[in-house]
Amino acid sequence: MKVSVDISMYPLNSEFEKPISAFIEALAQERTVNIVRTELSTQIYGEYDTIMSLLGKEIKEVFAKMPQSVFVIKLVGEDRKGRF
Repeated sequence: MKVSVDISMYPLNSEFEKPISAFIEALAQERTVNIVRTELSTQIYGEYDTIMSLLGKEIKEVFAKMPQSVFVIKLVGEDRKGRF
């Protein structure tokens, strides 16, 4: 099943740009998903199982290093690339 995810990360400290960039770069290592970066969020398109596994792994990494981080995630049960 293809899905679309809109995700925003909010590290609750003054040094927020580097952790956000590192998180997006870690997501981009998975070549089977499509990632679109915007000023306000990142969109991920691909297979549900792949994306959920990837998000679980990478969000856990962020929380281990920066537990004072917030993620806002929206999921749609189809590939909406270009229609979000």
